[in-house]
Amino acid sequence: MKTLKVALLGCGNVGAQVARILLEDAEMLAERSGAKLELVGIAVRNTATKRAVVIPEGLFTTDAEALVDQADIVIELLGGMEPASSLIRRALSRGASVITGNKALLAAQGPEFNVLAFESGAQLRYEAAVAGAIPILRPIYDSLSGDTITKVMGIVNGTTNFILDAMDTTGAAFADMLAEAQELGYAEADPTADVQGHDAAAKAAILASLAFQTDFDLADVHCEGITKITAEDVAAAKDAGMVIKLLAIAERGVNGIGVRVHPTLLRRTHPLAAVHGAFNAIFVEAENAGELMFYGAGAGGAPTASAVLGDTVAVARRLVTGGPLPAIALQQPAKVMDFADIATSYWISLSVSDEPGVLASITEIVAHHGVSIETLLQGGLSETEDGVAELRIVTHRSTEAALAATVKTISELAAVQEITSVLRVEGN
Repeated sequence: MKTLKVALLGCGNVGAQVARILLEDAEMLAERSGAKLELVGIAVRNTATKRAVVIPEGLFTTDAEALVDQADIVIELLGGMEPASSLIRRALSRGASVITGNKALLAAQGPEFNVLAFESGAQLRYEAAVAGAIPILRPIYDSLSGDTITKVMGIVNGTTNFILDAMDTTGAAFADMLAEAQELGYAEADPTADVQGHDAAAKAAILASLAFQTDFDLADVHCEGITKITAEDVAAAKDAGMVIKLLAIAERGVNGIGVRVHPTLLRRTHPLAAVHGAFNAIFVEAENAGELMFYGAGAGGAPTASAVLGDTVAVARRLVTGGPLPAIALQQPAKVMDFADIATSYWISLSVSDEPGVLASITEIVAHHGVSIETLLQGGLSETEDGVAELRIVTHRSTEAALAATVKTISELAAVQEITSVLRVEGN
């Protein structure tokens, strides 16, 4: 049986689990891949660091470049931009195949890596970069390669889903649930990448690139986080039979592809509304396959290692059997829709003076901007003692530009005390 040399870069939570599986399940992996997968070394910054998994000390090295130069397959789990970028380029340039879970690096430099892989005949796989253990990238570029994907929409960040789900369940404020997420280890000490939507945006760029066979990067993704979501927003959504989720959305429009990340209202009957805790789920719509949903653990050492090893076996099989590589590097530049042209629905909550003619003025403004109202409820939340009523408006789909102009004009009405929240609605 052919032997393939595997180099592992990084031995953190995921890397340690990858090493464990490569060593403990070597026989099973050989049977499934058709080659012996020999772990020849693990590049780390400090060889003396204690690991959560017992690994032979002789495998550790600080010379990552030398390790890359002897490998057939390089698994990059360092994270960050450097030295990960240089090492991936080094591996691909010499024809070694690369498996990575580095979502931020892929979102920034993925198209360049694809070109390098194509030119050298190497393979580049990154299932672990999106949604942990959930197999979503391979189904998109393999199982659905004979179909036309029209939309990908998903919960791809477990931290924000945990926070929003807990707010929905307990009625607590964002800050309290963030603190609990940090205590439980779901959120980092610096949670910026999660709660500001940056992590989800990187994954959205990767999903869009594969789903629509083109190259997107972070600059193409409209991104909003969840820090402005209040307990009142969550309670109002619950009262209306909805739930708030941070969604990554990529969809085909008339003028191109729109890619966005933002808090979104979903009817509780939508499959994504039932995704609780730190779990992830991705909803795919295709012309012939219809609606598909992929659900599972979106993070964690062992679940993410499962995705890495799935890529490793797939790469090894191709190295053993040969055959043409998918021409990912031959994609056309992305035709990105201007965010103002993307069609959405809005949920608008506002406080207004409880006086005659207010509703008529608001409906006139909405119609003037070419937007239609789906539902309008007065006093749906409460009515205060000082004559201020609460309104909730849900619009039909219209362009972001028209909806933003509508909200701006409504806010300028003398009778409008405050617009308390504006959220987008999906899955009507």
